[in-house]
Parts: sequence; structure tokens; C-alpha cells
Amino acid sequence: MNKLRGFTLIELLVVIAIIALLMGILMPALQRVRKMARGIACTSNLRSLMIAWRMYGDSNDDRLVGCQDGMPGRPNWISGWMNFSSDPVNWDLQNDLMKSPLWSYAGKNPKVFKCPADMAKVTDNQGRWVPRVRSNSMSQVFGYGEWLNSSPSSRQQNVWRTYSKFTSIVSPARTWVFVDEHPDSINDAAFANACTDASNPDAARIIDYPASYHGDSCGFSFADGHSVIHKWVGSKIKDAPIYYGARSLQLNVPAEDSWVDVKWMAENTTVKVKR
Repeated sequence: MNKLRGFTLIELLVVIAIIALLMGILMPALQRVRKMARGIACTSNLRSLMIAWRMYGDSNDDRLVGCQDGMPGRPNWISGWMNFSSDPVNWDLQNDLMKSPLWSYAGKNPKVFKCPADMAKVTDNQGRWVPRVRSNSMSQVFGYGEWLNSSPSSRQQNVWRTYSKFTSIVSPARTWVFVDEHPDSINDAAFANACTDASNPDAARIIDYPASYHGDSCGFSFADGHSVIHKWVGSKIKDAPIYYGARSLQLNVPAEDSWVDVKWMAENTTVKVKR
């Protein structure tokens, strides 16, 4: 008569060890795949937002949406001041997002306005923990551009071009329009970065912080329609802490080792006004 034979303790330990080894090998690969998938989704969202931006201009005599309120003949692409409060601006799609002039052109899809890697959440009016509605901002060159000269009080006014029409953009392939902004930096519709002194390691400044969701990288979309995940070099940007509103991230600071990143952003923001 055959006796049933089970696994010995040693055999079970060997199997468990093999499984643990395989998990240790596969988990980093799975994490990389997950990050890659989020990066692809991010660029897709940015490109969709880019198409909506261009379609609006094509439908309105080449007039582009602005990135600030009160621009003559140009509605702000989205109103509202983001923060980590329970204010509806942060969680209610109907508060600002669905009122955006780009909403219909973006297929009325709220996912287009947000990077999938952004984990920022707030409490809504019923105390539920919900995601914020937006993580994208628009370049200030589609607004007044007051920070392009390092500060609004700079004496060097009108040094850099700002754009109100697509046909006035000097180099669409090197003019970014939308960016994923750091969750503790994002507030209004515009992203500010300085072009003046951006090539000077001792004077370059970070005004608003871009995100670094995708392995020390960030999503940008450009006026010609393409979008990229750009990798940061300096630690000041790529290692910027995320507090999710628990404390303030200081803005308008020396770029330090991220001056090369500030330089890249400046070179892909706009060009100087010809005198």
C-alpha cells in the first residue's frame, strides 16, 4: 500500500526561498514597467491637452487661451488657485475644470488635465479623501510673462517674447506650453520660470518647481504638438521634497546645481525680443 508523502520542512523552505528570490528579481522590473506606463500615459495626456489648445486657437482666429485672468480677448485656460484645502477648486470638476475653454476640445475628459503619477489628495465637502483635479500648468509666455526676467519688478521689461497667437511663436518645436508642476508648487494656471540669467550658474533661479514624477523626470508638451518626458540633472529639482501641503515648499530660490535644468527650460520657453 502506497504511503502519501508531503513536503519536508527543508523542501518548503527551499521553495519559499526561490519564490522570494524571484520576487526580488521581478519587483524592480515591474516597478520600472509601471513607471514607464505612467510616463506614456502622462505624455498622452499632455499631447491631448496640446491638441485641445491648438484646436481652440484654430477655432478663434488664431487667438490662444491665456494662462492668467483678465487678458483682453483671451480667456484663462483654467481659473482657480490650487492648494490642499477642502475648497472645491481642488476636487470639484464643475468648479473650474469643466468651465475651461479647453474642456470640450479635450473630449470632456478630466484625466487629460492630470498626470497619473500625481498622488496629491484633499478632503471634499463630505470629508472623503479624493484626488486633486489638476497637475498641469501653462507656460507664462502665454500670459504677461512677468517672471521671465527673474522678478516682476525687474527693470528689464519686454526682453522676452510672449505669445497671444500661434502664428507669432518663433520656434514651436522649442516652445513648451504645458508642464507637470510639483504638487506643492502648483497654484494658479501659469508656471513661472526665469529666462534672464538662466545660463549663469550663480544667478539662475527656480521660480516654480516642475514635477519629477517619472524617475527624476517631468512631462512637457510643445507648441508643435509633441510631448516629452524630460530627465532632470540637478538635485535641487529632481530631489525636491514633496510635502503634499504638510508644509510649504519655498519657491523663487537659487537653482544651485539645477541651473542646467533652468537653462534647458529657458532655452525651450521663448526667445528674446529683437531690438
